[in-house]
Amino acid sequence: MIAEIIAAGSEMLTPHRQDTNGLFLTAQLNDLGVQVAFKTIVGDNLEHLTASARTALSRADIVLFSGGLGPTEDDLTREAAAAALGISLRRDPAILTSLYKRFAARQMVMPPNNAKQADILDGATVLVNPKGSAPGQFVDTSVDGFRKIVILLPGPPDELKPLFEQAVKPLLAATLPPRYIARRVLRMPLIPESHVDARTAPIYREYTDVETTILAGHGEIQLHFVAAKATLAEAQARVNELASRIEAEMEDAIFSSQNESLEEVVLLMLGLRHLTLAAAESATGGLLASRLTAVPGSSRYFLGGAVVYNDALKTEFAGVPAELVATSGPVSEPVARALAEGIRTRTGASLGIAITGIAGPTPGTGPDAEKPIGLVYIALADAKETIVKELHLPGDRDRIRWWATQHALELIRRTLLEADRL
Repeated sequence: MIAEIIAAGSEMLTPHRQDTNGLFLTAQLNDLGVQVAFKTIVGDNLEHLTASARTALSRADIVLFSGGLGPTEDDLTREAAAAALGISLRRDPAILTSLYKRFAARQMVMPPNNAKQADILDGATVLVNPKGSAPGQFVDTSVDGFRKIVILLPGPPDELKPLFEQAVKPLLAATLPPRYIARRVLRMPLIPESHVDARTAPIYREYTDVETTILAGHGEIQLHFVAAKATLAEAQARVNELASRIEAEMEDAIFSSQNESLEEVVLLMLGLRHLTLAAAESATGGLLASRLTAVPGSSRYFLGGAVVYNDALKTEFAGVPAELVATSGPVSEPVARALAEGIRTRTGASLGIAITGIAGPTPGTGPDAEKPIGLVYIALADAKETIVKELHLPGDRDRIRWWATQHALELIRRTLLEADRL
């Protein structure tokens, strides 16, 4: 079964608010084996809400509304759902009485417009809202001969979440056939999305019962596999089979088959080989160290290092000869090499990694004045040799800095893999 979530509220069509309920509901529905195929945000307009509801009913088995159940003129979810289903609303006396009592308990007179919160879709099960005045509603009906479940939920997250967990989820679990969703994620760094798709599409197209999604960004490609089956074991076996075939095709291009980050994988590889790492960063200003130290337990393998943004500190902290910086420029192959070797020696680490470059938006100065923005050198030193890579990275300052750290981590990973083969 597939679901659609409709978030009602004009405020979510502005830059200032976003639909966080949709993320919660998606996770909860996935737990029940229901895949969310569509999410829609609609402003407080009866015509638009009704049209969206009709579209959702035409393509989804379960339609969930969040928001629009308040007492004001722009709370229109009840009316839109009724119009889309072709049924009427009835005012529930018990709910109306509870609303009057709620206001009386606070020594307040209930405004007349609050009475609309007692309007219930014909045939709906009322879901008591322990956190607010607007009850939820659950309708299990038929549209054009197809079973449809329509659920109305309040918008405030502190009302929606307990109401869904305590009332909606048990109802769905009792009425839906058993279904389980399994997922796998494969991650590949520094490889074009088109190259990945060209090599993997002939494989994943064979698996029509597995949903494959390719996501690109932050210097990596992710392949997401999702399968829904009658048992979790069957669903997991299906995604694992596809993932195994993709792994055989892409081989070392894949750094993670269980959704680990690149920094997690690098630290794991260092640990398995009983190696330690230190870093000297100029252009990235500590971003590489930040990524590594965000992983719990990283101190066992990442010793630390230095942010050598100032040229004098390249000499003081990493032992780079001042004349080398002056003649070659801080953004150069010789300086990158010296940084990696120097930080390794100063810290006693097994490996030294160095990053120096011009991240922009202004160009370099002195010996680096004619060098382009995006020029980056990465060096990796061990006791025997030093590897240096020259990169020309496009984009703004943030992108260049992030991609530089991604290249540095991938250089470490690839170097360790190659060492294992020797």
